[in-house]
Amino acid sequence: MAIELAGLGNAIMDALVRIDDDSVLSELGVPRGQMTLVDHHRWHAVYDRLHGAGVEVHSGGSCANTIATAALCGARTAYCGQVADDRFGELYHQSLSAAGAQVSLRVVQGAVSGKCLSLVSRRDGERTMLTDLGVAGQLGVLGDFWETLGSARIIHLEGYLFLPGPSREVAWAAVRAARAAGVRISFDCADPFVAHAIRDDVETLLREYVSVAFLNREEAEAVTGMGAYPASERLGEWVEWAVVKLGGEGSLVRHAGHTHHIRVFPTEVRDTTGAGDAYAGGFLYGWLRGWTPDRCGELGSRVAALTVGQMGAVCRDRAAMAAARDATEAG
Repeated sequence: MAIELAGLGNAIMDALVRIDDDSVLSELGVPRGQMTLVDHHRWHAVYDRLHGAGVEVHSGGSCANTIATAALCGARTAYCGQVADDRFGELYHQSLSAAGAQVSLRVVQGAVSGKCLSLVSRRDGERTMLTDLGVAGQLGVLGDFWETLGSARIIHLEGYLFLPGPSREVAWAAVRAARAAGVRISFDCADPFVAHAIRDDVETLLREYVSVAFLNREEAEAVTGMGAYPASERLGEWVEWAVVKLGGEGSLVRHAGHTHHIRVFPTEVRDTTGAGDAYAGGFLYGWLRGWTPDRCGELGSRVAALTVGQMGAVCRDRAAMAAARDATEAG
């Protein structure tokens, strides 16, 4: 059957470990709750130090998390990214395939795969990330994935792709190819850094190409220069479906001149990694099924709650995901 949702992003292997307190962050000299870029050797030095604390590994990257979540909800999805011919590259393919997505990875010989070590606080679930991009951010060739992009109902892209670097050109080419083929475009800013670093590019994307946009509060405010609520209205003038995620305050979905405030579903927070990505995956599943804006947002919120209630950026409990989907559909 034809692919409904095709994604393009940085293929980052997530390695997650829980920490009892912030002392290890002080020792490492990394800011709490933020992402720090490191090289391959620095990453492995920290990984080896913490490995005894029990490290879980899962496929990651903003777009891949969204694609996996939509697949687990029941959508027909495909993903393209780039890994190396190393152990993490193999694990990445296995993990994403297990979620039910069709995987089309570019493999670079003799290199290292992208990876993110998430240090997750036992106290409040906050995650501090050390990221080695490896070859993930150097995607420049899509091969036969161009056909998938051109035949999907909607493609999903993450903001990191549009930062200066090798992936930028192919990302813009994908946007233009989708437009020419009549394929809708979904965009997740994915990081406040993106909104600040390439604000003009993000605005151009939203105004001229994107149908469905996902931004958190800081991203929306950075791009529009407004507070979250008026920002959602401005974004709604640029795109058909604008989502502003407000963390513990829920989310705003703007469509056809109306704003829907989506509630948060309570859960015991264990790990906040990927909550926004999961929301996008649930929302896009509803969008593909022709659901109303509030119902799309509700499924997004439900699967985000499932995600933060466990370790890892994607809830792989198929029964729980199906229950969330069915409860939302039933209203």
